[in-house]
Amino acid sequence: MKSFNKKILTLSLFAAFALQSNLVAKDGKSLGTVDVVSSNDTETTKSYTVDSMRTSSKLNLSIKDTPQSVSVMTTQQMKDQNITSFQDLMENVSGVTVNRWDERIYPYARGFKIDYYKVDGMPSHATIADNDFDLSMFDRVEIVKGANGLTTGAGNPALSLNFVRKHATSKEFNGNISLSGGSWDAYSATADISTPLNKKGNIRARIVAKHEDKKSFMDGYDKQNDFFYGVVDMDLSDTTFLSLGASYQKLDRSGIRWGGLPAFYNDNSKTNFDRKDAVTEDWTYWDSKTKSYFLDFKQFLYKDIAFNLSYSHKKVYSDTSLLYFGGRVDKNTGLGVEYTPLAYSNDQYDKEDNLDAYITAPFELGGLDHEIILGYMYNKKRLVSNKWGYPSLAGAVLDFNNINIAKPNLDYSNSGTPDKTVQTGIYLVGKFSLLDSLKLITGARVSDWEYVNEKGEGNREFTNEVTPYIGLVYDIDNNHSIYTSYTDIFNPQDKRSASGNYLDPVEGKNYEIGVKGEYFDGRLNASLSIFRIEQDNVAKKLPGVKVIGTKKDAYEIAEGVTSKGFEFDIAGAITEDWSINFGLANFEAKEANGDKYATNISRTTANLFTKYKLNDLSFGAGLNYKSKQENKSKYGTITQDAYIIANAMANYKINKNLNLQLNVNNIFDKEYYSGIGENGSANSMTYGTPRNATLTLQYSF
Repeated sequence: MKSFNKKILTLSLFAAFALQSNLVAKDGKSLGTVDVVSSNDTETTKSYTVDSMRTSSKLNLSIKDTPQSVSVMTTQQMKDQNITSFQDLMENVSGVTVNRWDERIYPYARGFKIDYYKVDGMPSHATIADNDFDLSMFDRVEIVKGANGLTTGAGNPALSLNFVRKHATSKEFNGNISLSGGSWDAYSATADISTPLNKKGNIRARIVAKHEDKKSFMDGYDKQNDFFYGVVDMDLSDTTFLSLGASYQKLDRSGIRWGGLPAFYNDNSKTNFDRKDAVTEDWTYWDSKTKSYFLDFKQFLYKDIAFNLSYSHKKVYSDTSLLYFGGRVDKNTGLGVEYTPLAYSNDQYDKEDNLDAYITAPFELGGLDHEIILGYMYNKKRLVSNKWGYPSLAGAVLDFNNINIAKPNLDYSNSGTPDKTVQTGIYLVGKFSLLDSLKLITGARVSDWEYVNEKGEGNREFTNEVTPYIGLVYDIDNNHSIYTSYTDIFNPQDKRSASGNYLDPVEGKNYEIGVKGEYFDGRLNASLSIFRIEQDNVAKKLPGVKVIGTKKDAYEIAEGVTSKGFEFDIAGAITEDWSINFGLANFEAKEANGDKYATNISRTTANLFTKYKLNDLSFGAGLNYKSKQENKSKYGTITQDAYIIANAMANYKINKNLNLQLNVNNIFDKEYYSGIGENGSANSMTYGTPRNATLTLQYSF
């Protein structure tokens, strides 16, 4: 019955679209010269919000007209808060809990793991945990909370991040150079330069280059980051536009952690390490290189009807030499007990290709505006090679009073089997103005998903998976709207039961209702959302149980996991000189038997940052709140009580070209855990970053 209802709903949606097929695009004159600067170019607007976004459905909708909880992190806010990397960003998105293990983070929202992200609307299903890509190339990050399967396909109903690239919009030579220095010998230099490539200015280029070298509050840690981004934007005619670009990031990190510190002594009392301590040695490292290329093409076919084509290719190289300890510590001697230290080395190469082709067709009917989008999306993620091994640490004992483990010989004696995951989808979505004050946003996606391993291990395929989406938005008045929306969830899993069988795909439903406000001509947006997510076949780790014949954790199905809660967001400008971004989120997730689900995630989170400008001085302050988290490991419950981190900034405009900014994070030097492992995982915790400061000087021309 469930499958039958889904097919009927899908056919109904397609039939509704087919009835519109005799409609032509709305009348209009020649497009003329198209302004290359978008009103959503947040570098230009310097706002904490945007006029509209396409991340939710590819329809260009204002925040007030989008029937889901959405927010945005703009260039100006990232600059004000000194947010420079993906992992920095995740610490400052409302509704997100970041569970850090080491160089990896595991972000969650609404009770579920965030397992994909987008770049210019194209989903990447590459591992998100150990990605710490630089944000210098992005104008903003658009955020859709909850399920976003219509434009993504497979994925958890947690949160969708869309990283929107900067482009060469300037017809004049300009740019900026930034130099910064901060705590623990953190230094960086960034150059961002735009220039026209011909006299007319219809061909333009932009280059962003950055070098970063920093240490850490942890002894022996060092990080070097080299980043380059280049893009050429071409207005080939009044109706034809082309962008070509590439990026490169080399991230070298040494003296790193693999897992955290033991949370318990051998008498089951809590450990009390210094925050600078880590299970590491100077021979450990976690290096990566990421290369990406992209093409964006847009052709207006007739009046406002346009064909859009985007393609991207990404290569990721990873090389590691790691040291791990998962036992407890003898309280009297400081020696590690129950486990011996473990070393791991890995050399891995992954590729990912994305293609997105779609037609946008706005039209007018009955004096009202409508729009239809029809598209095709393709994603292929490949493991090209993976060599790994466990270098011998024979006889090594970990002394936490003096960690001194000799460097082992690297071991690449094992080879992972190449594999690929291919997803394709056809999607159809439309915005229909039923009345001046009532809009229907509806559509559906039909997806195919396939995993292929060269040895045939775990091969599986799912076809014609239908993801419907429907939303209604009603304008109460010029400033307020109410909405409701519904979508399905589908997500194949790589988790296996103790017997070795793969778990069935996660399925479920995402419901949401809310009210939104738009004030001061769109300069300030606010929303209050209430959601309910119902999921079946959710993987739940079996503590201490391994998949038969392997060392991999075993899982079981948690039937009937339900997450429900609310989110409140307000962002933009209250006055010309006062900007704010505030988000508050609360959820409760339970299994069918009433047990709490994913207790290692904060149920309530809040993020506030506000800035006030007084002539050439600007002052900002922020608070990040996380409620209690706990992880029931086999040695006891690791608990992080609720905590608040306070941050501040001050900016002084020296003259029209020169700007000086000071950021101080964790002002009161709060000691807290930024990671306590997964539910039922090993005895492990990770300290959060102590108080730190960064001074940045920027020269613009």
